[in-house]
Amino acid sequence: MDEEAAAAQSLLFSQAYFVIVQSQSLKLSDAETVCIVKLAGTGWVNKELQLTKLLVDNGAQEHTLPGPNGRIPLGEITHIISATSDFVEYDDACDALKSVVKPDWVTASVAKGRLANPRSYSPDPRLFFSGLVLCCADIPEGDKDAIMGGVLATGGLYSSSVTKLVTHIVALTMDHEKCQTVSKKDLKCKIVLPHWFDDCLRIGKRLDEDPYTLPNPDIIHMKPGDPVLQTKQIDLQGASSTQPRELPKFLDSKRSNTRRVDVLNGKKVMLCNDLDIGGHLRGTIEELINNSGGTVTNTVHRADMLICQYRESAEYRTASRARKEVGNLAWLYCLITYNSWISPMKRLLYHPVSKRGLPGFDKFRISVSNYTGEARVYLENLAIAAGGAFTKTMKEDNTHLITAHQHSDKCEAAREWNINMVNHLWLEESYAKWQIQTLSNPRYTYFPPRTNLSDVVGQTQIDRHAVEKYFFAPGTIEESEGSEAGRLNAKASEQHDQDTGPRGSSQDLVQDRTRPSDGTPTAPRSKQMNGPVRTPAATRIVVDGKEDNTPSTTSSRGAKDRAAAKLHVQAADIALYEKEKKRIGGVIFGGRRQTSEDAVSNGSRKRSNSKDEGTAQEELGRDKKRPKTNKLPPPAMRLLLTGYKGWEKNGKKEAEDKSRLRDLGVLVTQDPTHCTHLASPSIVRTKKFVCALARAPMVISTEFVDDCLAKDEWRDPEDYILNDAAGEQRMGFKLSEAVSRAKNHRGQLLRGMRVYCTETVKGGFDVYKSIIEANGGKCLLYKGRAGSNAASRAGGEDEDVDAMDTDEPEYLYLISGHMPVEKALWPKFRQLVQGTGKLPRIVCTDWLLNSALRQELHWDEVYELKEGAISNDQ
Repeated sequence: MDEEAAAAQSLLFSQAYFVIVQSQSLKLSDAETVCIVKLAGTGWVNKELQLTKLLVDNGAQEHTLPGPNGRIPLGEITHIISATSDFVEYDDACDALKSVVKPDWVTASVAKGRLANPRSYSPDPRLFFSGLVLCCADIPEGDKDAIMGGVLATGGLYSSSVTKLVTHIVALTMDHEKCQTVSKKDLKCKIVLPHWFDDCLRIGKRLDEDPYTLPNPDIIHMKPGDPVLQTKQIDLQGASSTQPRELPKFLDSKRSNTRRVDVLNGKKVMLCNDLDIGGHLRGTIEELINNSGGTVTNTVHRADMLICQYRESAEYRTASRARKEVGNLAWLYCLITYNSWISPMKRLLYHPVSKRGLPGFDKFRISVSNYTGEARVYLENLAIAAGGAFTKTMKEDNTHLITAHQHSDKCEAAREWNINMVNHLWLEESYAKWQIQTLSNPRYTYFPPRTNLSDVVGQTQIDRHAVEKYFFAPGTIEESEGSEAGRLNAKASEQHDQDTGPRGSSQDLVQDRTRPSDGTPTAPRSKQMNGPVRTPAATRIVVDGKEDNTPSTTSSRGAKDRAAAKLHVQAADIALYEKEKKRIGGVIFGGRRQTSEDAVSNGSRKRSNSKDEGTAQEELGRDKKRPKTNKLPPPAMRLLLTGYKGWEKNGKKEAEDKSRLRDLGVLVTQDPTHCTHLASPSIVRTKKFVCALARAPMVISTEFVDDCLAKDEWRDPEDYILNDAAGEQRMGFKLSEAVSRAKNHRGQLLRGMRVYCTETVKGGFDVYKSIIEANGGKCLLYKGRAGSNAASRAGGEDEDVDAMDTDEPEYLYLISGHMPVEKALWPKFRQLVQGTGKLPRIVCTDWLLNSALRQELHWDEVYELKEGAISNDQ
């Protein structure tokens, strides 16, 4: 018997007690999952093993549920095998620190001969890199560290070598030996550019890899104006509307319409009166509930599920505080249609809506572009549910355009009319968090090249903490003590008084504490211990016979004191996190070490020498294996390079030289607004040079870069001041005087001016827009649309006060070329300006470039374009 016990203990899953949760992609009736497993130390085993059998054969013990919808006894199991997070106990399982893993975790553990990391196989949708194993090829060390941290933080794994488990290789070219290995051995992994990883993190979703896949990535070979195709059709599972027009349709064609539906087995469902449905339809819905295994109740306290339309009802608040499942008719229809459990928090429009809408959203007029099918209907209804006005056609009074990419007529009109252009994440997260998100967040205004963001629409879930804060915060009296409901609440309250607090990651906790209020009132908390009865909180898991059980108490004061003490201990980390958020570049993955010069000091927090010695030794061993990286001091120079020929067509040398310069204190940047020095071989009229000049940087020669690299030491930039007498004579200004004027202007040379620009102007509209905005002005695209009143509102709200006091006539400028399509716009522009009290000036690009280089508004008759002018471009 001792030998049998020892053999059982040595099995892989000997300490695992598991439950398998059924879903659409994981059916027990379909033999769960067919696994072809590579056992540790052996070859491939061509053997079909059921998932349950694979676990049991390796020492695991299965806990069988009493029925297909029985409650999972979280106190008796250690692992939950589920393909999705859509089951009732998911949030409670996370609170109880139970491992919720995908079926791939089982096969991966068997393949490795040891238990795999559960986080890398989590079904949590927030860990969008879950299941991804990434390897880097010819990537600089600094970028490699950032990629590694980002992958680990979002649920993925990193491998330093190419194995059969690797799913993605990040590389710049196919020349690296790792990429050649993949090609020779025909491994099933994708080789992508680092741009894919960057765009995934910027958007916060896992994007399609095809536009980034080597050897022929679309983002490099396709032209910017080429149309972006939608790669797949989105199935929102009926969540495109809060009020479905049709009754559920059964999707299982194998069993016809008489198939057994048991998704509501054992559930008590209440239909709220605010659904506004007739008696006949209500009877039909009740019949569907009964046929699905559920029963209908008229009391919210006896119900397991509440179906309602609005969040303002008393039933909604009571059920939500009691952690019951609350959804609308669309959610109920989806459960019956797919015969599979889906959380009402998974889709934004599965949850009841607010009658009043999101505060402040009623001022917005929203239109949609580049979304088709169910995704478009979903965004239309979401905008209305948030309280905004939706318009199918876009006009100048629209405030926002929600688009999947930037290639459409509406997008062009939005640029011309200065309408806010955002992706769907702005609308979804504003609704989910019940707070209007700022447009300054680059996630909402970024559109990855060659990617259609409609592929990731509908993946945002309801923020439970935000909904609780604004709609059912605990403390409000709902029932009287003497009522039957009050007695039920009191009894339930004794059982649920040990609530573990808000769910979510530590980062979500910090964001919730720092989230500003939008003025929506919340219910006050009662301070009396023996006051009126409150709606019960969620049940804490208590299992008899367990050694690690926390004794129950009759009051939550002790839990509050412990939470306050824990928060006090974490105060230094929270302060450091808030400081890191303000740093340019955002929060560094993994944080900064306490040895950093700007770290928050906390001398009171010291590790006990007698505590967790074994854990400390293990961490010390891991630290020895981990390569140490030296902490670089803040850069002494932020250098913007333009016209430099040393790195042409040599990306590898460029990356190496930039790393060497960073070690010397020189950070090479691409942002003209944050550079302290500008390096160029001569005075050039490039976008970088002209934009950077508005910030009055020190202009030096590119010889500074060559000398620093050649001598591998810091050189004094004062010895490399750019001296281009020929360029100054050719352009008619002194560079030193221009820099001096730029210091006085402080980037506001064009303050209060709105400059129009044609779409086909030589150099591109975006170039001149960047130059104008770098100098404090506003640039608008002009296409001569009929009925435009853009000129009449130009300078109305933010007109420069100093400019209004001058006696000189005010001008509206149109930057144009000589092409016939541009000349056709000139009469329309002059007619548009008439009656505005201003004078039209149609000018060539030299007016803007020379004014920005001189850092003064310079006028010459040669800049003005007239119909008789001869084109130099033709």
